[in-house]
Amino acid sequence: MSTSATSSASPAMREALRETAEKLFADIRELSFDGVGVTRESYGRRETETGDYLAAFAQSQGLTVSHDRAGNYIFSNPGLAPEQPAIWVGSHIDSVPQGGNFDGLAGVIAGLLCQVSGQHSAAPLRTIAFRGEESAWFGKAYLGSSALFGKISAADLELVQRSSGQTLDECMASVGADMAAIRAGEPLFDKKQVLAYLELHIEQGPVMIARDLPLAAVNGIRGNIRHNRIECLGEAQHSGVVPRWLRRDAMFAVSDLIMRLDAHWKELLERGIDLVVTAGIVQTDPAEHSISRIPGQVSFSLEARSKSADTLEAFYQLVQAELQAVGKERGVRFVTDRRLRSDPATMHPRVCQVLMAACAALGVAHDSIPSGAGHDASLFANAGIPSGMLFVRNQNGSHNPHEAMEMDDFLLGVHALSEAIHTLGSDL
Repeated sequence: MSTSATSSASPAMREALRETAEKLFADIRELSFDGVGVTRESYGRRETETGDYLAAFAQSQGLTVSHDRAGNYIFSNPGLAPEQPAIWVGSHIDSVPQGGNFDGLAGVIAGLLCQVSGQHSAAPLRTIAFRGEESAWFGKAYLGSSALFGKISAADLELVQRSSGQTLDECMASVGADMAAIRAGEPLFDKKQVLAYLELHIEQGPVMIARDLPLAAVNGIRGNIRHNRIECLGEAQHSGVVPRWLRRDAMFAVSDLIMRLDAHWKELLERGIDLVVTAGIVQTDPAEHSISRIPGQVSFSLEARSKSADTLEAFYQLVQAELQAVGKERGVRFVTDRRLRSDPATMHPRVCQVLMAACAALGVAHDSIPSGAGHDASLFANAGIPSGMLFVRNQNGSHNPHEAMEMDDFLLGVHALSEAIHTLGSDL
């Protein structure tokens, strides 16, 4: 993916940025390599090792390193007072199990490179490395950023980490988070400290690759409604002796439900409604399942995403109706865990405009596109903070070990981000 882009940075500066970026990515991959991909557990050991590595790098470059009250890492320009309003650049440093090395991390490294390169304006600047953005570990996303806004509930704190078995409360306490304030639902910072929030991230789907777009400004982020676990309870019996009309087969009931929801999804798409639906985990009990046993219990996860909060709520009501209908027709019962919801977000028009102009100045193909995946930026946007995101193209999708962002594209993103910081700094 070659480009003919030019940049105001000198060739020596561009080469120095490339070498620094390559070293940071390579070193952190080695720190968190699990034999297949990278694993950086939310509020876990390898997430902390990644943050500590970045902190050491930032300090070596003269930046000030601190932790906020949620345990996130903050890297500030020299001389910036703790309460002084600033432009924030951020993303997350955790990953899914056996994930890719660029998801989240690219945004943190981009912010640091803007700080150490001297290419941004004199506007005060902070880079924040969020903990716990991925829902894979506790079943809930945006933990580090949600805590800042006082949006971690008592039920959230009881969520259990998939590997260690520790609660979120215990894990957050172990990194020095202010648990008294978090348990009380108190905001951990003053929103007025954030003049604007910017986040660089790899695109996690195939659109930019298909359209040959090195960069894109994000105009909105889909929200979601999900259940981590829904149980279908039927009756386990010998597979050879129970006829269809007497069965209470949990597996066929779950299959029936999913196909009904797929039909609703298809109909909504045909009406031009934005929606994606996923049943990501479907399983019988390995302690009792058998080829010759009618499954009496099946559990599954269910998630719907949309740019429209109304669409999410309407589809969720369809889900509830189908749970009742399938349960009655199949002689089974569905039991859901608590509903989790993340609101859709719209990026700030002026910030989007600035990001688009920065891409145009580089002379590369670009566009404005929505994000199907969720990001910490949605918390800032929905809190009324001027927010924007810049996507860098990336092959092979994301949440897998095969992410393949090219360094040329990443450096274009860093330059565009730096230019946007400069422009926004002049505006503010």
